[in-house]
Amino acid sequence: MAATTDDTAEHTHGGPAPRPRRRGSGRLALAVSVFGELLITVGLVLGLFVAYSLWWTNVVADRNADRQGHKVRDEWAHSAPGAPGALDTKDGIGFLHVPAMHNGEVLVKKGTSTDVLNDGVAGYYVDPVKATLPMTGKAGNFTLAAHRDGHGAKFHNIDKIEKGDPVVFETRDKWYVYKVFDILPETSKFNVDVLAQVPKESGVTKPGHYITLTTCTPVYTSRYRYVVWGELVRVDKVDSKRTLPKELR
Repeated sequence: MAATTDDTAEHTHGGPAPRPRRRGSGRLALAVSVFGELLITVGLVLGLFVAYSLWWTNVVADRNADRQGHKVRDEWAHSAPGAPGALDTKDGIGFLHVPAMHNGEVLVKKGTSTDVLNDGVAGYYVDPVKATLPMTGKAGNFTLAAHRDGHGAKFHNIDKIEKGDPVVFETRDKWYVYKVFDILPETSKFNVDVLAQVPKESGVTKPGHYITLTTCTPVYTSRYRYVVWGELVRVDKVDSKRTLPKELR
């Protein structure tokens, strides 16, 4: 059936005609939508990066450290006391125990480069000031570094250490027991004096048998350095059962 005049009039005057959509507002809405999607994408990427940096790198580093630590203990078990390599090996020289940090044992290796520390270990300094290893028996400063976040984060809880707390270094044949006597919560990352053989910033003035722990601060940054100093109080021989010193029981 064809439309009549009345039908046409009724359709034309039955309500207001739809307004034409403004072209500018459509473009603005599209731009806002695209920008929003970009923000979501960037947020997801950043979230994945944070998860990788603060979680997955810890998982990988802990696996590597455990594997290397088992290898060192296996070497100890199959080597005679005083055999060559007792002072240093490419796999590690011993294990650091700091009860206040609640992180178990930490394998100690040579060097403080990221290649070393990223394996979830602590490293002793060879530059800019060379550490004095306690196994030499010489007076000096056994200086160590480890990551505070990511890659094992072995020194993450360094701020939990207090004066008087024990720090124990375990080698194949001996336990070196230190007592924390001073802490520097923040200093320049270029301050190498804290690594001196006689670390005068800690208040000592004479040669002794010291240990120094260093890491980045504040957490999740590398702007400054956190420093803990300890002094050797005794050395215990390792027995056949590797009985822990009283500080670790």
